[in-house]
Amino acid sequence: MAVVVEKPADIMEAKEQALLAGLEALGSVIIAYSGGADSAYLAWAARRALGSRAVAITADSASLPESHKGDAEAFAREHGIRHEYIETREFDNPDYVANNPDRCFHCKDELFTRLDAVARERGIAHVVYGVNVDDLGDYRPGQGAAKLHQVKAPLVEAGLTKAEIRELSKRAGLSTWDRPASACLSSRIPYGTPVTIENVKTVDRGEDAVRALGFRQFRVRFHGDIVRLEISPEELPRAMTPEMAHEFTAIFKKLGFHYVTLDLEGYRQGSLNVVLG
Repeated sequence: MAVVVEKPADIMEAKEQALLAGLEALGSVIIAYSGGADSAYLAWAARRALGSRAVAITADSASLPESHKGDAEAFAREHGIRHEYIETREFDNPDYVANNPDRCFHCKDELFTRLDAVARERGIAHVVYGVNVDDLGDYRPGQGAAKLHQVKAPLVEAGLTKAEIRELSKRAGLSTWDRPASACLSSRIPYGTPVTIENVKTVDRGEDAVRALGFRQFRVRFHGDIVRLEISPEELPRAMTPEMAHEFTAIFKKLGFHYVTLDLEGYRQGSLNVVLG
């Protein structure tokens, strides 16, 4: 008997079908929706599987970049996804503001507490979020909050990796397929430095200005009087010119920083976690 070897494309399609079947089995869901590649793909899949029984809800928080809110709204409109905002108040929590390594737990605990309340009020069966298989190996305290609140992780249950989500999104014609990796603005503040609405808004304005210069994958890291720019290795040569140094200096001095620095290692996810060993 001939042995049939599944091609990678067949495996991905099988995972997508498993995702859709799993979502349909949940009956009704609230998607914790930031508008990034993972949560957008999950919201799109939930809309396919459940129609109006899927609602994507975005946290109305100072820690979410304003540009991301606009992207999230546009994607939801384009694909007929029910989309709402809910106010979160993590900045009222001293444990969040203290910015210890468990900060993300307190953020997600606040979000899931509020989404749980909406689900109970409306009779929605489950809250889901866009964690993928690759995320399981990273330091992400927010996953602990998800377990505490019994939030479902359909992408993990379907066995989907980040690369597969991007490829499936591309095949589906989703504009988010190549959206750069992102995270909340509070992740730009080193552990132990209090997170405030003022400093995350400063980071947001700085990142908008760097984006306007044409850079795509980067982070503005806040170190008090010092700003440290991480720019992807592919884009770093363009950043390392006298002309661009002048642009960066003008942007960040205007925002109140005394010193403007460029990280020669370039952008990498979780760079502030290095202090955790």
